[in-house]
Amino acid sequence: MRKKSGIVMLFMLLLSMGPLVSLGQIPPQIISGLKAGDAKVVASHFNENIELVVVDRELVCSQAQGEQILKDFFARNKPIDFKITHQGSDDSSYAIGKMQTANGNFRVYFLLRSKGGKAQIVQLKIDKD
Repeated sequence: MRKKSGIVMLFMLLLSMGPLVSLGQIPPQIISGLKAGDAKVVASHFNENIELVVVDRELVCSQAQGEQILKDFFARNKPIDFKITHQGSDDSSYAIGKMQTANGNFRVYFLLRSKGGKAQIVQLKIDKD
């Protein structure tokens, strides 16, 4: 009987930890949007104001402006592939990845914060690798 209750307690503990683990997860739509060069999908995860650094251009802009800047970047640099190389979480989640394009490789960094139960990108940086 003791063994059975120990298994049940372990199972309950693992279930309760599920939400904690998922906070550090990067939404798969962001990854697929970066891989496909789909600015609309990526921008749908932008905060209403986002700190955006795209190569040499740095600004704080609205979600709509950020989408247009990202769309212009993808038009000039068609992604071939995107892979997360590192990710982590503390008070917020972040990821660092490599984007292969027809014009070379780029390092992508983004910071997410939870707002209303949804992960939103508050900072996005794309630098030449």
